[in-house]
Amino acid sequence: MKKLVSLFVLALTLFSQTATAQCGSHKKSSQVKSYSAHKQDIVDIAAGAEDFSTLVAAVTAADLVSTLKTDGPFTVFAPSNAAFAKLPEGTVASLLEPSAKSTLTGILTYHVVAAEISAETLVNAINAAGGEFVIKTVNGKKLKAMIMNGNPVLMDTKGNKSFITQTDIKGSNGVIHSIDSVVMP
Repeated sequence: MKKLVSLFVLALTLFSQTATAQCGSHKKSSQVKSYSAHKQDIVDIAAGAEDFSTLVAAVTAADLVSTLKTDGPFTVFAPSNAAFAKLPEGTVASLLEPSAKSTLTGILTYHVVAAEISAETLVNAINAAGGEFVIKTVNGKKLKAMIMNGNPVLMDTKGNKSFITQTDIKGSNGVIHSIDSVVMP
């Protein structure tokens, strides 16, 4: 696994050195505060942002806090509260039940990559791969990253799309990119 992650990081580094691109104008204003790099981990940053309160509740219910506080590095495609609100009524409440912990863990780990991927690196990887870059998530399933209307988008295994709305929220153990829909494994 470490060898695979190392190869992935090496490939992304090479992609970022051979192409340049930008993430487009799909960024939206958010209530995520600006934090100095290396002062807080990704869990602390999410916990301090009002727009990630549902995500923090879910990470807590799935007992993933201690895992996401380790050294990482991690990339978290973090659904905003509005992203969770798009799910069918009652979905979030049922996922937060102790009996749904396994399902919730699978969904949350589908939003995490065991490498730090900046927005620039992601866009460069998409371009270098011919327009569609496959990302292996921590839960073992894959997300597709692509550019639509000049903006980075994730596509889950069911074909649902989620735009990346805020990029490069840097923590001591990785980076957070806010997304506008929950992706499903």
